[in-house]
Amino acid sequence: MSHDPHFEREQQKYDNPIPSREFILEWLNGQSGPCNRDQIGQALGLSGEDQWEGLRRRLRAMERDGQLVFTRNKCYALPERMDMILGRVMGHKDGFGFLRPDHGDQDLFIPYRCMSKYFDGDRVMAQPLGVDKRGRREVRLVRLLEPRKAPIVGRFHKDGSIAFVTPQDKRIPQDILIDKGMANGAREGDICVVDVLERATHFMAAKGQVREILGEENAPGMEIEIALRNYDLPHQWNQRIDRQLRKLSDEVVDDDKTNRVDLRHLPLVTIDGSDARDFDDAVYAERKRSGWRLWVAIADVSHYVKKGSALDEEAIARGNSVYFPSQVIPMLPEKLSNGLCSLKPKVDRLAMVCEMTISDSGSLSGYKFYPAVIHSHARLIYEQVADALEQGTKDPNLERLLPHLEVLQELYLTLNKAREERGAIAFETEETQFIFNDQRKIESIVPRSRNQAHKIIEECMILANVAAARFIKKHKAETLYRVHQSPSETKLTSYREFVRERGLTLGGGDEPQPMDYSNLLGQIGDRDDAELIQIMLLRSMSQAQYSPDEDGHFGLALNAYAHFTSPIRRYPDLQLHRSIRYLLNREAAAKAGKPITENWTRDGGYFYQIEELDELGVQCSTTERRADDATREVSDWLKCEYMQAHLGDEFDAVIASVTSFGFFARLKGLFIDGLVHVSSLANDYYHFDSGRQMLQGESSARSYRIGDAVRVKIAAVNLDDKQIDMVLVDNVKSRAKSGRTAKASSGRSKAKGSIRSQLARGEIGGKSKSSRSTSSKAKGGRGKSGGSKSRTSRGGKSKRQR
Repeated sequence: MSHDPHFEREQQKYDNPIPSREFILEWLNGQSGPCNRDQIGQALGLSGEDQWEGLRRRLRAMERDGQLVFTRNKCYALPERMDMILGRVMGHKDGFGFLRPDHGDQDLFIPYRCMSKYFDGDRVMAQPLGVDKRGRREVRLVRLLEPRKAPIVGRFHKDGSIAFVTPQDKRIPQDILIDKGMANGAREGDICVVDVLERATHFMAAKGQVREILGEENAPGMEIEIALRNYDLPHQWNQRIDRQLRKLSDEVVDDDKTNRVDLRHLPLVTIDGSDARDFDDAVYAERKRSGWRLWVAIADVSHYVKKGSALDEEAIARGNSVYFPSQVIPMLPEKLSNGLCSLKPKVDRLAMVCEMTISDSGSLSGYKFYPAVIHSHARLIYEQVADALEQGTKDPNLERLLPHLEVLQELYLTLNKAREERGAIAFETEETQFIFNDQRKIESIVPRSRNQAHKIIEECMILANVAAARFIKKHKAETLYRVHQSPSETKLTSYREFVRERGLTLGGGDEPQPMDYSNLLGQIGDRDDAELIQIMLLRSMSQAQYSPDEDGHFGLALNAYAHFTSPIRRYPDLQLHRSIRYLLNREAAAKAGKPITENWTRDGGYFYQIEELDELGVQCSTTERRADDATREVSDWLKCEYMQAHLGDEFDAVIASVTSFGFFARLKGLFIDGLVHVSSLANDYYHFDSGRQMLQGESSARSYRIGDAVRVKIAAVNLDDKQIDMVLVDNVKSRAKSGRTAKASSGRSKAKGSIRSQLARGEIGGKSKSSRSTSSKAKGGRGKSGGSKSRTSRGGKSKRQR
């Protein structure tokens, strides 16, 4: 006990302290093998019944948290010395799963027999089993360490006396039994939220209680309600936040305008989408003798959201705003996001300003940051600005601002040339927008084009982000950088093969640089497959993330890049604002001979330590991926709902991806993907060539490759699986002549242990109702519809996620 470095901490917590967890782990690590409780207690010098009972509880707690493994010989062992792996379960709709290790190694396969007691999202301890017949590294799940945080959302069913909920999330293929009195008024077909009361065993299904009834599946907005819960997205404000908001005025008070640079005379303007509600950036530029001066004013969120406050804790939990096609789940309450922090026109607002000087060649030659008070002179939209720059305007309000907009345009053209010279990859893929009717159902899907106004704002924001990263480096401080690494070797090899099949070459050898990708895009011009080549290039890229390590941004060809321009909707930007504010205060205090001794300042500044940023980077990267997954799921659901009205219709399409079980065709103009299953291809056996990404006929010369144009017919739409089945029109005609028809499979594939399948087999309850039976899917698995993520109603703002 006397050697325990944490003994004083334990004394403060307990009247009769026992060895700390750290000391127990250190001692066990020095032993040659696992030890039982008696051996541990004797070696650590315990005495008295209270200490022995305390040790028992501590060992059980360490076992529960995955720090120790309780072996069959009733001994305690260190998981790392038993080759145990800690990680998260990722379920699969076909009943098996994968383990994503905590330490970031390759995902491991979890066989069906091990998944019956676990849910997608569970944190577990697993034991490696070797390699299965397909060459996948396999594990056995040993213990649940932390249940999934997200509740289970599903459809309520009743068959005789048996009630159960079938999860909407296809990564959870097991049903939840609802005992009598636990239905909370749910009726057949209701979508409800379930709390799991008892985990499943090898012989019994999981049991749960209905916590909340969301309503009918086809109710307007139900797809968002489901996604919010499936992905555990915070979407309600608690009482602590309400109390904090009540202390804020509706408009900026005079006291808050003091000690700031007054820029209200500058004709700063916001340029956003027509449906944007939160305006977090305003811009203005002047032409100088040898370049430009550019002001980028960003909403000063750090003034209102202080580190450690209730608002701050909620903002960290959310990480970012989530932009669904018809609804926004904001990171900050509306009083801030659409009110005090929104740079609305004709009102005073607080801002953090980045004032930059740019040379005639487009180089950032100088910058400075400072808190300011601004007064936006106009709220402009992208199309309005683009039309005025191209054709002029007769609008007197816009005409007054047009000379300033022309300066911004001139600056953009120079910045864009500099961007090309450094080799930044310019993606110009076509995107779509959902148009909703009054019932919140999709009325149409239309293309969303990016005009020059979008690009003007994008270049101004990129330049401010670069200046912010340089400012942090100059002051030898830490921040979260936006890191985008070069493609992995596997993805690089695959993409090289893809472009080679199209007669193109990606230069750069084993380590191509951004310029090599940019040169490739310059070769595709007006080719019919130009859009697909860019999409495949995007797929080959690594996913950007937040990290305190300054590893550069590959896509933008920048050595250091940080997010500064959207603190209303991204937490990393808010973190960066606090860091800049602290450094400004520290610099001013040093000049005044009054150095700052705290790591925070009263005006919202904060000096982050590297350990804090490590954890924050993981959190922000995770919430960003969570938002992407949730919005993709909603978009897929809406696309399927839209296509229900087009069953039997024919469309021109292009093959977007090829698999061993068929290919996905993307409908032209709609960007909706559907599966053409290999079993529906006529008159031949087809084999998958992974290297060339194609299906090749065995006896015919027919092949299907990415980029091929096809004509398809909508055969089936399955909302549950968010899946669209298609058949080739030529195949339908040829099979009709021979007396056969092509049939696309649909319906959800149920795990053998599901309650519904047990009812069908008569293993539990009464006779199953035939109207509820489902057909299993064709062997080989199914993919999701809608491989291209639809734009939200943000009016182009999502481009700034770069």
